[in-house]
Amino acid sequence: MPLFEIETNAHIIITWAADEEAAHAVVVDAYPTDNVIRMTKRPRDSWVISKGALGLTTTTTLDPCVTARDCLAKSAGDKVHAIRLYMNQTGTDLDAARKVIESNMVMGW
Repeated sequence: MPLFEIETNAHIIITWAADEEAAHAVVVDAYPTDNVIRMTKRPRDSWVISKGALGLTTTTTLDPCVTARDCLAKSAGDKVHAIRLYMNQTGTDLDAARKVIESNMVMGW
């Protein structure tokens, strides 16, 4: 069963569901007043949240990059492909693109 990341106006929900319709039903059941902002079918069956990205370590916190997250979504989580997409969209060099994509992966893309 796929894992979905669902962002609403008030929550981020991680849930297993058969499809997007079933994932949306989870939100309606649990938080009927929330509006779904973004729903992503995760490319893997597990979820990892970096303590550094949450500011729970001495590591600098990172800001999510909408372009990088879009590239990761388009590449289905394939880091190398996401880096290429990011370089193409932004004109960034390889090293900078790698850092942006990897930092967004750390934040639980």
